[in-house]
Amino acid sequence: MSESSTDNASTKLPDTAASEDPNLMPEVVDQVALARLYGEPLFKLPNDLYIPPDALEVFLEAFEGPLDLLLYLIRKQNFNILDIPMVAVTQQYLQYVEEIRSRNLELAAEYLLMAAMLIEIKSRMLLPPKKKEGEEEAEDPRAELVRRLLEYEKMKLAAQQINELPQYGRDFLKAQVYIEQSLQPRFPDVSPLDLRSAWRDILKRAKLVQHHRITREELSVREYMSHILKQLQGKRFVPFEDIFEPEKGATVLVVTFIALLELGKETLIEITQAEAYAPIYVRLAYRPAETSPVLDAEATLYEQD
Repeated sequence: MSESSTDNASTKLPDTAASEDPNLMPEVVDQVALARLYGEPLFKLPNDLYIPPDALEVFLEAFEGPLDLLLYLIRKQNFNILDIPMVAVTQQYLQYVEEIRSRNLELAAEYLLMAAMLIEIKSRMLLPPKKKEGEEEAEDPRAELVRRLLEYEKMKLAAQQINELPQYGRDFLKAQVYIEQSLQPRFPDVSPLDLRSAWRDILKRAKLVQHHRITREELSVREYMSHILKQLQGKRFVPFEDIFEPEKGATVLVVTFIALLELGKETLIEITQAEAYAPIYVRLAYRPAETSPVLDAEATLYEQD
């Protein structure tokens, strides 16, 4: 190296000691500094600096999926989405996929599936089209891909429009204003009409929860036994249901039924029916005596009492 070149290098690049001078011009600092750390120039590397090989990441442009990548390539090159040049699009798509794989980045399987689909469409376009019976023109191999791209673009635009709507926490915040309040809250006044309405509600609820009181009624089985005997007097047969008086209540029905059973137990009456499931009849028991069987039965009852 000549002496002149050495002098020029020394004038352009100051030494390390001089590079830390705060009076250096910004353009000189950019030439001397090795890098910038948080905006500050770094003139020499630390002795204990160690960066693992897998600590650095290369951030490529992120896409939400293979359709998003294809749509980006088409719009970037101003291609007509209804007439996609498959050669150019497939080549750019495969370059992106290969770039990701060369940097050991994780690649979703759907990207590889789309790559295979693009290659298939490209190959089918190189072959002569096959017409189906009844069709004037052969189906374009790109038709399904175009349909999916148009549908995806429509959904993407709708999502962008929704995202542009004002969102709480991003575009606006809730207004929080401190209003001083009294420690003793003032309750509202109650009108007489409200008091009257509340009192009526209390009376209605009191009627709903009113307890049912049961009064004890003294009923004698012996008296009803005598009543049944008088009812059967002078009659040959009396239907079973005619013995009871439903209008007097369930209590009287129960006592009458007990009295009927007691009379049958004491063989003062007979409860008969012609056949099974036939109507039931009640009659006085036959006694071959001169006196009336009813009088004898009543006398027997009084003697037992």
